Amino acid sequence: MSTKLAEAGQAEAVRHVGRPVDRSDGPAKTTGEAKFAAEFPYPDLAHAALVHATIARGRVTAVDTEAARAVRSVIDVLTHENAPAMRPLSRLNLGSFIKGTTVNYLATDEVHWNGQPIAVVVAETPEAARHAASLVRVTYEESPAACDFAAAEPDAVPQKGNAIMRSAADKGDAHAALADAPVKVDLRFTTPPHNHNAIEPHATTAVWQGDRLTVHDATQSIAFLRKHLAMRFGVPERNVRVIAPYIGGGFGGKGMVWAGTLLAVLAARATGRPVRLALTREAVYHTVGGRTPSTQRVALGAGRDGRLTALIHTSVARSGGMPEQITSASHHLYAAQNIHLRQSLVRLDLLPPTAMRAPGESIGTFALESAVDELAWELGMDPIELRMRNEPDRDPLTGKAFSHRMLREAYALGAERFGWRERDPRPGRMRDGRWLVGMGVATAYHPTLRMPASVTVRLGADGTVVVRCGLHEIGVGAATVQAQIAADELGVPLESVRVELGDSDLPNGPMAAGSGQTVSAAGSVLAACDKLKRQVLALAGPPLRGRRPEEVEARDGGLFHGGSGRTYAEILAAAGRDHVEAAVKGGWTGFLARTARDGRRWVRAASGAQFCEVRVDPDTGEVRVSRWLGVFDVGRVVNAKTAAGQLRGGIVMGIGMALSEQALVDPRTGRVVNPSLAEYHVPVHADIPRIDVHYLDDPDPTMPLGLLGVGEVGITGAAAAVANAVRHATGRRVLDLPITLDKLL
Repeated sequence: MSTKLAEAGQAEAVRHVGRPVDRSDGPAKTTGEAKFAAEFPYPDLAHAALVHATIARGRVTAVDTEAARAVRSVIDVLTHENAPAMRPLSRLNLGSFIKGTTVNYLATDEVHWNGQPIAVVVAETPEAARHAASLVRVTYEESPAACDFAAAEPDAVPQKGNAIMRSAADKGDAHAALADAPVKVDLRFTTPPHNHNAIEPHATTAVWQGDRLTVHDATQSIAFLRKHLAMRFGVPERNVRVIAPYIGGGFGGKGMVWAGTLLAVLAARATGRPVRLALTREAVYHTVGGRTPSTQRVALGAGRDGRLTALIHTSVARSGGMPEQITSASHHLYAAQNIHLRQSLVRLDLLPPTAMRAPGESIGTFALESAVDELAWELGMDPIELRMRNEPDRDPLTGKAFSHRMLREAYALGAERFGWRERDPRPGRMRDGRWLVGMGVATAYHPTLRMPASVTVRLGADGTVVVRCGLHEIGVGAATVQAQIAADELGVPLESVRVELGDSDLPNGPMAAGSGQTVSAAGSVLAACDKLKRQVLALAGPPLRGRRPEEVEARDGGLFHGGSGRTYAEILAAAGRDHVEAAVKGGWTGFLARTARDGRRWVRAASGAQFCEVRVDPDTGEVRVSRWLGVFDVGRVVNAKTAAGQLRGGIVMGIGMALSEQALVDPRTGRVVNPSLAEYHVPVHADIPRIDVHYLDDPDPTMPLGLLGVGEVGITGAAAAVANAVRHATGRRVLDLPITLDKLL
């Protein structure tokens, strides 16, 4: 039996992609139904707390646990003297990719940084565990330690690059061109260490049943964590299950495996009890990497017409963990005739740094975009005009085509909406009462990443759709956007689609990293839906049988061609099937081949224009951000609401980076001296104005659905936009973040 459609006036299929859809996990989170890693109940659950080293380098010579063991309800105290050994890391295992450090916790008496976990107390309650941990007494043999980044900078060595992350590049002779340039700027910038402060501190609940391990963990990399734990604890990967349905923020800090996860699993094995280890905020600072500090030199040479003849961008950062690609944007943003880029590293006796939202680009664009703005002052040229005069048609270093680039359109729209023409170009001339007013702009830039993703899509005869993928819900609406995509591809109502995620028993999903999770999963969801429609068409009778998916329209819970078609329920009932299912398996071999192939053809990135207005108190130096507009080229937008939220969130972090955030490390002891939100200042509501976000919503034809990624581009350029607005308001160029009162007085 077929369903005849009305010939004229038939409403088009409802499209969900692009709409501002509420997040499907919203009700669970707002009612408390959602369970995070520290909230899964187990019988006989024990609790663990860490004991941290108080020296930066040396050896533990004695550990006195007597007082700790005397505390009522303490089960055990694990140290390097009695803890079971974990297996060493293997370079051949993909799980090693997410190692936070190479330290083999509790298998050595060696101390590598101040705060390193050197003992674990397990007790019946978290309060008892923390109290007992405070009673452990440790004796050390100290060694000389290098903890002063500024002092170590002269010892920096060149950073090694690879095919994906280049650390050096040259075009022409930039130093000679700089020397000959009629107009030039040569500036040195510094950025401080930053720490992760996700709303959910890291937590792990670990349960052993024989040689089978179940772990509830706040992780951005379920599949890699599973491999890592199997490797470290010597069990088959199939025996490890990682469950992470909800993650209270990530930003890179939960992408790697840190001590809390490993030691919770170790304690559970040693005690034979389910163990929960929830880090305190201070323990996060001592055991989870943050953003490296940096020093950067940006030197620009230009003709009097503003065209760049030289661009030099060099950086020094800390080694260990994931190197920051600080000069990344400088590879691609400006059509300079001569370019010189270098990145160097220093090794210190501190907790290794790690990825933090837009690693490299966030602090790199601060220096680059501040220098471009300063060059505009030297030239007496509008900073937008200077950027547009140097906007390249092709990649400046390689000559490759841009797969998608609409910076001109972003700046034009932003300037109109922000009222840029009303800006008095003279510094310190705009006022609002006693406040100095300044307006600044900067370019946002973040490369596009696509990773392997495995997906299954199941279509039931009742019209329900189940998408299964080991995705991570770190607050971005991962399930919601994939449901929107599947609903459109199969022509079913959004409420008919359920997305299962957050479990290693599901098909392997991509890491929630590099703004790549959505597009990576979307490509596989599209492919699986295509395969599923082919199966349905093979089961259908006329007029659908023999048709290809691109020849039919998925709508109204079925497939249609011309004026007629059939619903899925009709097709499956006639075929005697209660469901059909299609799977797509993502593999690393195909990923690497595609990455290499695409890298030879295109440069892909999300980009945008950041517009900031500040007010500065001329007497106190207080800076207030009063207006913000961001216009972004992020390809197609799947969910208008969640995309805008991601872009705003990045801008908020950028404002924090510009005005308040810094981890203070004692250069004598290597101790973080402000390890709490009471002293490490992230922005609060009173610090943030209304943030207007616009995106061009123009698909990149080389990417699935035309997506480019929205999670990280919002923070790039943001700190520079603030600094440039402060320069306009006060006439002062601040080169060292954060922009605190003392730097303006």
